[in-house]
Amino acid sequence: MNTTEHLATDTPALLTRRTTAERIAELEERKDEALRPGSPRAAQRQRILGRLTARERIGLLLDDGSFMETEALARHRSTTFGIDDQRPYGDGVVTGVGTVDGRRVCVYAQDATAFNGSVGEVFGVKVGKLLDLALRTGCPVIGINDSSGARLQEGVLALSAYGQVARRTVEASGVVPQISLIMGMCAGGAVYTPAATDFVVMVERTSHMFVTGPDVIRAVTGEKVGLEELGGAEVHARRTGGAHYRADGEEEAIAFVKDLLSFLPANNATEPPTYLSGAVTGPSARDTALDRVIPDSPEEPYDMRTVIEAVVDDGDLLDIQQEFAPNIICGFARIEGTSVGVVANQPLHLAGVLDIDASEKAARFVRFCDAFNIPVLTFVDVPGFLPGTVQEYGGIIRRGAKLGFAYVEATVPKVTVITRRAYGGGYASMGSKELGADLCFAWPTAEIGVMGARGGVDMLFHRDLSGAEDPAGLKARLTEEYEEQLISPYVAAERGCVDDVVRPAETRLAVTRALRALRDKRVIPLPKKHSNIPL
Repeated sequence: MNTTEHLATDTPALLTRRTTAERIAELEERKDEALRPGSPRAAQRQRILGRLTARERIGLLLDDGSFMETEALARHRSTTFGIDDQRPYGDGVVTGVGTVDGRRVCVYAQDATAFNGSVGEVFGVKVGKLLDLALRTGCPVIGINDSSGARLQEGVLALSAYGQVARRTVEASGVVPQISLIMGMCAGGAVYTPAATDFVVMVERTSHMFVTGPDVIRAVTGEKVGLEELGGAEVHARRTGGAHYRADGEEEAIAFVKDLLSFLPANNATEPPTYLSGAVTGPSARDTALDRVIPDSPEEPYDMRTVIEAVVDDGDLLDIQQEFAPNIICGFARIEGTSVGVVANQPLHLAGVLDIDASEKAARFVRFCDAFNIPVLTFVDVPGFLPGTVQEYGGIIRRGAKLGFAYVEATVPKVTVITRRAYGGGYASMGSKELGADLCFAWPTAEIGVMGARGGVDMLFHRDLSGAEDPAGLKARLTEEYEEQLISPYVAAERGCVDDVVRPAETRLAVTRALRALRDKRVIPLPKKHSNIPL
């Protein structure tokens, strides 16, 4: 009997081939298992805590029926400390591709129902491949973080997973927009990856970020601190600047991300999306209201948002880091349907002064806009940099320099409007003509110079005033001369420091025309690897 005859004779006795129907049934069973929570009890705990599951979050974010999951059947291969008894599909992270308002995105969500969302080897492989896919296809990445941290049973492979994702996150920086949603715990080394993304969104009461937990801090320093006080959403939204938006619930957080995406391009090689909008032809009733915005008293504040809302489409401004460093406003808006990044001093807070936090907040925002081809529109009312030893010892020289550095480095269209004060280093740092603004406008209420009239007159004419028979009258005359000869917007216009002095009601028209003129702006960079911003 030859070999072929032998196999033909023995096969029926040795093998029982499954039918196609049986194989399909097995596939469906495995897929069904992959869709179920890793632990029903853990899923119930999520709901008690006011949190959604990973798949529910993805479902809220993406358009219905658009999600295509990747590596849904992936499993860990560890065998230590009894972990091999549990091998849920997905291994604690759901990854895939879908659309938001018809635009493609890559998304991953840590699954707290499987090993508490802990990070192991499979996490690094799955998310790493997803980030590679995002780079190849040029689409934004949204990461949803909810994890207990590194998986102890996988040892160094867990740390390796973090490293793989962090490396790709940095490589993708400035190529595709990256947004992190913190919807649970994010602690230890895991916090640095979201911090390296472009935007971080947190949820009140259920989101926490910190490097060392309360127990470790208490053991090492003796300091007693609560979880919310240490790394809750309010702390990062108001004090550290680590969160760009604080939401009341997960639904609101996801809605913010969807709104944010509508302003952003898919990648650095494309332009931001454009929406239908009526052409700007002349001042409207809303525009003429700007003629009354600036108070007659130079000491009286006003709300810069009133100015911004009158200039941008539909008065719509999406604030970024609204609660952090409120003396400066950063956000996205549209002019004639096209995205712009808005940076503005806010006189309602610290008189709109620049300090460490405001400088770093605005610098990072300008750099993001520059990376993704979004024009920068700047509104200036700044008395200068905040004085005092707290700022000096905190590094205001180095850290304040970041803002001017960011404006100089930016090659996107830059349009600046000076509404009132523009004094000293604040003038230069807030997108001045000298630092690269393409077009700069000033209102007739603008004061541009080293310092205001009151301080300037006191400094220059201290002796004359102290010996004068009528010091009040002399000071009034000198103040008027100072304003006319040194800080008048017309003096700045004569010297080419501003392109035009415009009536406040004509600001929207002037800005719109400027952005139209700059639409095809091109800058050939100098040959260098990269700049060295004063970090």
